[in-house]
Amino acid sequence: MGIGVWLATCVVAFCGAAMLPAQQSPGLAAAKAIYQEILNLKHLPGEVRANAIKDLALRIRQQPDRYVVALASNLATSATEASGRDALQEVATTLAGALRKSPDRDEHSAFRMLAELARYSHIEVSLQDPRFTAAMLELEAEDRSRSDADFTLTDLQGQKWNLKSLRGKVVLVNFWATWCPPCRSEVPDLKAVYERLRDQGLVILAITGEDAGEVKSFISEQKVGFPVLLDPGHKVRDLFRVHGVPKSFVYDREGRLVAQAIDRPTLDGLWEMLGQAGLR
Repeated sequence: MGIGVWLATCVVAFCGAAMLPAQQSPGLAAAKAIYQEILNLKHLPGEVRANAIKDLALRIRQQPDRYVVALASNLATSATEASGRDALQEVATTLAGALRKSPDRDEHSAFRMLAELARYSHIEVSLQDPRFTAAMLELEAEDRSRSDADFTLTDLQGQKWNLKSLRGKVVLVNFWATWCPPCRSEVPDLKAVYERLRDQGLVILAITGEDAGEVKSFISEQKVGFPVLLDPGHKVRDLFRVHGVPKSFVYDREGRLVAQAIDRPTLDGLWEMLGQAGLR
């Protein structure tokens, strides 16, 4: 349950606060205000956004225990798009602390988000909890499946591309959509790394479940040079267990999955992911 619904329900079901806004407890009012700031993060530019994320993470730690997990979880979800390591570290520290304060709550999605920050963004997480361990094992199992995954899809020009046949290349598999603002913002970064590294063996496969007609005009306007593959029925997206876009996976020259991004990484984050496959 998102905090927007949770906080509204909380007024009656959990918090013991009166239903009228004028009678809300100060704690609930503060939690709602922080939640609104989290929603507004997407409108902030680069460095301002990173600083706002760190500030929110620190303030959430001071909130009442009954709100802190929901707030920290929502911040973690919103902070993964193009955020630097320092901001993500503060978010992870806040979320781990929130889960530590609420040991009896069933928060699978929060433990999974924390595990993703640890595994994919290489953020330090200090939390001794079997549910966190289980979430890490869950991710490991999914990654083993992705390492073995193969697919053949057709690009906008009618050429077929097979993942396993690209052994010897570094392959960045990117799931995206034209209607997704972070995906559209990511295109210039993908173009930049592709133009610099294609001669070193980088292949980018951009996969969308949209119809060709919806994609061609956007690709033409952006002058995208790497292949854009069509995934009818989202079969490959489901194979990779992708539940939201953008999402990127990097395979090294031996076909091993070596890096992935939770959301849209920064440009530096893309360079770091490709560096794990041996590209510089």
